[in-house]
Amino acid sequence: MNKSDSKSLRLDALAAFSGFLIAMQARANGELAHQLQSAPQAALISFSSGLFFISLYALFSKRVHLGIRKLHAAVKNREIPRWRLLAGALGGSFVAIQSSIVFVIGVATFSVASIAGQTAVSLIVDRIGLTGGGPKPITIRRVTAALITVLAVLISVWDKLEGIDFSHLSVLLAGFAGVLVGIQRALNGQINEYSGDSYTTTLLNFITGTSLLLVFFLVLLIFGAIELQPLPSSPWWIYTGGILGVTYIAFSALIVQHLGVLTFTLYSVGGQLIGALVLDLYLPSEGISVSWYLVSGIALTYIGVIIGGANQVRRARM
Repeated sequence: MNKSDSKSLRLDALAAFSGFLIAMQARANGELAHQLQSAPQAALISFSSGLFFISLYALFSKRVHLGIRKLHAAVKNREIPRWRLLAGALGGSFVAIQSSIVFVIGVATFSVASIAGQTAVSLIVDRIGLTGGGPKPITIRRVTAALITVLAVLISVWDKLEGIDFSHLSVLLAGFAGVLVGIQRALNGQINEYSGDSYTTTLLNFITGTSLLLVFFLVLLIFGAIELQPLPSSPWWIYTGGILGVTYIAFSALIVQHLGVLTFTLYSVGGQLIGALVLDLYLPSEGISVSWYLVSGIALTYIGVIIGGANQVRRARM
């Protein structure tokens, strides 16, 4: 195995592991929201704790200090527009939408609609080269891979979709939330190209994302839509959403500029479904059991990855 193949395998594995982290974060944040009975407060706690951890790391990291200087120079020299530094606000918007509608349409429907939005926009941002890694053509294989991935997610949650009205406006909002995530990944890839350090990109994401969520939470609080709830004391893992988010964003910012948004999405969705399977087996939510729909969806996801010809495309670029 040559160095190029070895690098490709590492990137594939990290992309899949990133998806696994998403599943773990969703489980932690979901349980925190359940105990608080307040999804917006849980989202703010998750983001702000992530900001605390990444800020603590940044204080003692010379690489982050250098990355901030590089990014500042790039903005000063107009190499990257200022608005693209607000990528983290898109992540915050995703969480805000999620926390507002997931109890209306359910986690399963939200997952299908948001991943559909992610895969659709991934083709577009890859085509225009928004990641900073150069444009990637829209081919029949890539479109087919995207469609198979959406179908795989749909199958994996099929047993949880009974009685859902797919004409509901919230489903469209979930798809829009997925679009925001796809664009965020692309912008993070570009930011990372100028900062040269994924944790610098992560720090910027958590600053802007936490700021947006704080404003969202305060507006809801002022208008009486929610009440401030006391923090639960256990279990400890419900507070791990922030550090998991830091790790995920750092990985995605590093990987997406090499793989492209679509390929990263394909692998991360596969990792996310495997993570859901592991969690349902060893740390299930109340009333949740493993179904063959989920297992079938995982298998179909990786068929989509193979059809996408991810490795072949990357070797041609490296």
